[in-house]
Amino acid sequence: MNTTFEKSKTELPKGFTVRGANLNDVEPALKLFNTWSQAVIQQDEITDAGALRNEWVSPGFDPAQDICMVFSPEGMLVGYIEAWTTTKPPVHPWMWGRVHPEFGGLGIGTWLLQWAEERASRVLADLPADLRFAPRTGIHRSAVESKKLFEDMGFGQIRSSYEMRINLEEAPPAPLWADGITLKIADPETDSQAIYKADKESFRDHFGYIEEPFEEGFARFKHFLFGEGSDPNLWFLAMDGNEIAGISLCRPKSYDDPDLGWINILGVRRPWRKRGVGLALLQHSFGEFYRRGKRKVGLGVDAENLTGALRLYEKAGMHVHLAFDLFEKTIRSGREISVESLSE
Repeated sequence: MNTTFEKSKTELPKGFTVRGANLNDVEPALKLFNTWSQAVIQQDEITDAGALRNEWVSPGFDPAQDICMVFSPEGMLVGYIEAWTTTKPPVHPWMWGRVHPEFGGLGIGTWLLQWAEERASRVLADLPADLRFAPRTGIHRSAVESKKLFEDMGFGQIRSSYEMRINLEEAPPAPLWADGITLKIADPETDSQAIYKADKESFRDHFGYIEEPFEEGFARFKHFLFGEGSDPNLWFLAMDGNEIAGISLCRPKSYDDPDLGWINILGVRRPWRKRGVGLALLQHSFGEFYRRGKRKVGLGVDAENLTGALRLYEKAGMHVHLAFDLFEKTIRSGREISVESLSE
């Protein structure tokens, strides 16, 4: 592989090597992720190899350039990090990494985070000079050593999110639909663009939202929506006539647990909020998973959600399973273009 990585300030231990990733690295990467997560949260972090492959080949992402892997002198994968700049404009690149727990304290995490900052910062030259540029990363709340690393590297915690779950010991309540609202199963061939527009409108009020060019955003949305393991029969649309009022786009299983049904996106467009549409979509989704034999369902939510989603999920009987903390580092000050408070 001809990838050349910029030298970071911290040196790796003698004999350790680095390179980018290719699709043959999916299984070793999964092994590293789950070795780390078993030590920190006592469960696997991701078991779906297809989902990881789908991420690595997503539009605008190049695993050979945007992933850095560290190997021990014996050739064992012991460190990994991704630097994502696919959202346009990429003012908040996302960095995500893991270090094998038996190789902690050697400076590998520091080296990787420095590499990811350098990789992400290459987009600065193409961004308007007045925009704030601040890469973000995150970690499970219980990962104390990782959080200390972030803080030592100049990152500060700005937000938290939850993975919420519900245990379906019996059939969930049937949904109650507001007058004029009907349920439709999405047609991937005809509904994808309308679903994307409904998704963007539903989340325009949410923390971190950035308006981006339609074609690029839609291509990435379709890539993940139609990824390996997707099931359009789990894409539920709440309709008001010909208008999409809300969406619940589900996956048959979560990335970390094949027995866990996953609600990937649940959103309600602003004109239809406070009419019970979100709760009805949630309960319908629970019911379909129960019918399919799933007895656990999960989703992710911003812990300080600006539109009250957390209260909705608690009302529906969900509980917090895991907490994640989001960190950010300002590399260039300027005008913030992502949503930080509820729009007027």
